[in-house]
Amino acid sequence: MSNYNAVLARNTENAPKSIGPYSQTVAYSHYNNLSAQLPIDPKSGKLVAGGAKEQAEQCFKNIKAIINSIDHVMSDVVRITVFVKNIKDIDAVDEVYKTFFPGYVPTRTNVAVAALPMDALVQIEALVSNGEGTIPNAPQAGDLIKLTNNTANAPTCPLSTQAVAFSHYNNLTAQLPIDPKSGRVVAGGVKEQAGQCLKNIKAILESIDVPFDDIVKINIFLKNLSDIEAVNEVYTTFFPDSGIARAVAYVPARTIIAASALPMDALVQIEAVVSHGDGTPPQAVEDRHGLIIEANNTENAPKSSLSTQTVAFSHYNHISAQLPLNPKTGEMVAGGVKEQAGQCLKNIKAIVESVDHVMDDVVKVNIFLKNIADINAVDEVYTTFFPSGVPARRTVGVSALPKDALVQIDAVVSNAEGTPPKA
Repeated sequence: MSNYNAVLARNTENAPKSIGPYSQTVAYSHYNNLSAQLPIDPKSGKLVAGGAKEQAEQCFKNIKAIINSIDHVMSDVVRITVFVKNIKDIDAVDEVYKTFFPGYVPTRTNVAVAALPMDALVQIEALVSNGEGTIPNAPQAGDLIKLTNNTANAPTCPLSTQAVAFSHYNNLTAQLPIDPKSGRVVAGGVKEQAGQCLKNIKAILESIDVPFDDIVKINIFLKNLSDIEAVNEVYTTFFPDSGIARAVAYVPARTIIAASALPMDALVQIEAVVSHGDGTPPQAVEDRHGLIIEANNTENAPKSSLSTQTVAFSHYNHISAQLPLNPKTGEMVAGGVKEQAGQCLKNIKAIVESVDHVMDDVVKVNIFLKNIADINAVDEVYTTFFPSGVPARRTVGVSALPKDALVQIDAVVSNAEGTPPKA
């Protein structure tokens, strides 16, 4: 693997130093991946006093401090993810949000989860553009611009943009099962709702002339995890979409997340990360066109017909959420949360190594726990895989996980060599 790009981890005293083995922000190529921020006062190291509004404000202050420390500004944020304990607190979060994004608004995901670290009411995560890139001692593509887009053929919201493209990725706002004409959740059950979410995603992509099969990662938030089979029935009618994708049975990387509640009392919400082959200008022609999606599976990690283990595009690999399954037997490993976390990370390592990368190339890790109190036990195992604690990280507690697992982990990995243009 080349050293063309560098993984750049940074921390500032003006935001909380991690309560675990991770960095505040990890930049690679044209994106900064921030660790999810809790409402911690960086001076005291404790949660701020007050309710959801005060906690949301502290989360955003921490994000702003991190962004400013790396010579960026809040308008460089391309995606915000808001986790709350109580979905009704979203209104309070919105009041604060408007003061940090008074004009431009990024893409956004809102979800209520079962628990957050330190018993917080709010946790907020940001993905930030990195115009200068991280190529050491070499010129980058210059001051790349963000491309924002909204279409009337999908639900619009004054607090989020449907799609924000930067460099070689489009980040889409999580889609609820809303009929864009009526502005209401569609009638029916979870199948109808999943279909509407995916229709909305497709409408957004069509409005910017991007094929549906350019999606590299899908995150599905479910009110009831037992609905996954019904959602999968609908899902397989959308993926693969094109003849080319069907010929190679391409499906994106995927993560399933149990939500305790979703906006508008929806049963399902779907988020997509999409490749952007032509990039955002200004870029040299040879750097812009014809990049390919590289999907890969290895026998050394669990396989699924509904997701690809890792999908690379340009300078990132997106890895499907890994459960603690033994790839040889397909069964859950014996033991408790330590053994399960170890297996999840072994599976990630096997996938990373199968595409000629190493664990030091991981820039972001997302951990989903059945019991948030298990985080210390998970960290014991985690530090054996990430002894330097570099990747940015998000940890949330969920009400349930597939196969009744105690832990599930997914990752975003740097891809120094990038993906080549079509031959």
